[in-house]
Amino acid sequence: MPAEWEPQSAVMLTWPHPGTDWSAVLDEVEPVFLAIARAVLRFENLLLSCEHVVRLQALEKELNQFAADHQLPGRVIGVPAPANDTWARDHGPIALRTGDGKTELLDFSFNAWGGKFPWEKDNALNRHLANFGSFGTTPLVPVEFVLEGGSLESDGYGTLMTTSECLLTPSRNPDMDRSAIEALLKETLGAERLLWLNHGYLAGDDTDSHIDTLARFCAPDHICYVGCPDISDEHYSAMAAMEEDLAQFHQADGTPYRLTALPWPDAIYDEDGERLPATYANFLIINQAVLAPVYDLPQDDQALDIIRDLFPEREVIAINCRPLIGQHGSLHCVTMQIPAGVVNP
Repeated sequence: MPAEWEPQSAVMLTWPHPGTDWSAVLDEVEPVFLAIARAVLRFENLLLSCEHVVRLQALEKELNQFAADHQLPGRVIGVPAPANDTWARDHGPIALRTGDGKTELLDFSFNAWGGKFPWEKDNALNRHLANFGSFGTTPLVPVEFVLEGGSLESDGYGTLMTTSECLLTPSRNPDMDRSAIEALLKETLGAERLLWLNHGYLAGDDTDSHIDTLARFCAPDHICYVGCPDISDEHYSAMAAMEEDLAQFHQADGTPYRLTALPWPDAIYDEDGERLPATYANFLIINQAVLAPVYDLPQDDQALDIIRDLFPEREVIAINCRPLIGQHGSLHCVTMQIPAGVVNP
């Protein structure tokens, strides 16, 4: 499984529409998607699907004109496709480098994080994109195993990082224990090692502790993670235990990882008083840039400074994701990168 920092041909977005939970706040959330789309087009292509054909045509025209006006390398590939929601990270394809240097896209089953929400349209979306020709000659291979992209981090060299809370939840693959799941991931993704985080969570998170909200590879030898220094916060004990988990991880040669803590954002609540899962770990690495989520909080600037230090050769672009966390996700959750050589306008 390639690392996220490897060359990409496109980023996938599944556009919100009135038939999704975003319907009442489309005027707030669409500007976030547009900001992501414009940032992506500065560096690579955008694979954009939308259930509403007229809206898709308008978006494709607007964004391609934006790219042309600014002489950007990216182009929009628009695909009319039904969708239950917008979390492309989890219903999108997971890339695999094959032994002959080519790419396969694996189409794992998606059941909305253990059947929490409707999912049938999202589970069929990758096949719909493939039938439309979006992936060119790259094969889309079905895998009968429930897995979301947000639950895995790859260093690009055969090491995967995940959480036991997510992968071992019975509502995903009830007939498989940890050893069976690990064996399947090693076989299907060519992994040599799995690093399991056994602690860590975010209140308001529907994914059962996806790794991309908690800890991320930022280089093969370097992991950044969300740290909670506030002893009065409900997350303090779990995050302290997660930090201990990370300190026990070693690289394939036995060397400990370099670890960098990301800031802990002030608590954000929705109108019903439910805490929302704001996290600075939910950034997206693209060609020559990192798109970083911010939330109109005092910790935003510090988070951006740390991410710049983590990726000194990439431009860091802040995206205000306050509207996204109203539906319990953030920037990385609504995107899926597609490797170089796959999407060609």
